[in-house]
Amino acid sequence: MKEFIDNIPKAELHIHLEGSIEPKMLLTLAEKNKIRLRYNTIEEVEKAYHFKDLKDFLYIYTQGTKVLRKAEDFYDITKAYLSKVYSQSVLHAEIFIDFQTYSRRGIRSEIIMDGITSAIKDAKRDYGASAYLILAFLRHLGVREALKTLIEGVKYRDDLIGIGLASTELGYPPEMFEKVFEEARKYGFKTMAHAGEEGPAEYVRNSIEVLKVDRVDHGNRAMEDSDLVKMIVDRQIPLTICPLSNIALGNVKRLEEHTLKKKLDMGMLVSVNSDDPAYFGGYVNENMISVTKALNLTKADIVKLANNSFVSSFLPEDKKKYYLEMIKRYSE
Repeated sequence: MKEFIDNIPKAELHIHLEGSIEPKMLLTLAEKNKIRLRYNTIEEVEKAYHFKDLKDFLYIYTQGTKVLRKAEDFYDITKAYLSKVYSQSVLHAEIFIDFQTYSRRGIRSEIIMDGITSAIKDAKRDYGASAYLILAFLRHLGVREALKTLIEGVKYRDDLIGIGLASTELGYPPEMFEKVFEEARKYGFKTMAHAGEEGPAEYVRNSIEVLKVDRVDHGNRAMEDSDLVKMIVDRQIPLTICPLSNIALGNVKRLEEHTLKKKLDMGMLVSVNSDDPAYFGGYVNENMISVTKALNLTKADIVKLANNSFVSSFLPEDKKKYYLEMIKRYSE
């Protein structure tokens, strides 16, 4: 089954770019940019990549972003991620990026975008794989900062497919950001929100009904509301599930208890993603292999998850059809 998973064409729809910085690259960038970290060896970084909950993780994650200063730094981490996932048969990725963390340090959005978009172009040339960018708003920075960031993002409308709501959920319900999402839709951005990871099912419902998102990131706790489940199934609202992330952050105790298989069997449009692979123990394939073992997934389940990853993407319909045919040929 591992070989089947490794080689089946797939897309990744829930990945935070900075969450793909492996320990070795973190130390290399820190040395290059003369950034003092708390860790001096790969082993120390790996040890630091263990945490108790989302708040603890976000602190460590934010510390890691300090090594990124120049366009070439953003180029390097983007190219490294795309190279890695292409080796796992990920042929399309939709990547969360962040302006807010860097603007507070005086790093301009042009620096970020120049590096990332150059890497995407080179990856397309080198591998033939595609990538879209999603500008994330950090909940804990509030609505005013999100609106400010949205206006900054409009400058890059040709390079950004959409906007998303990220960071800690608790205390920052989706409806707080209704105006931001209304404005984003005026510019033609696709919309999504992290919901139901640590927040309640109500956060998933309000992301759909109030924010009118095109896709829900995580959505685990939607299962607590049967009417919400029916809505998600009937409307085929995509959920981007991140199993190893759920375990690492304590939102699911054991993979054997994960509701991924139940969601799949109920007809939910779920896909498997890595979230922050360098921190959570694996990229898409490692996530798929882990849940396959824990939940006894079949080849038919894997094919369905791969199909769902493209169906849930923001690719044009002809591209989706192309990749679905590729999966069909592979699995026959």
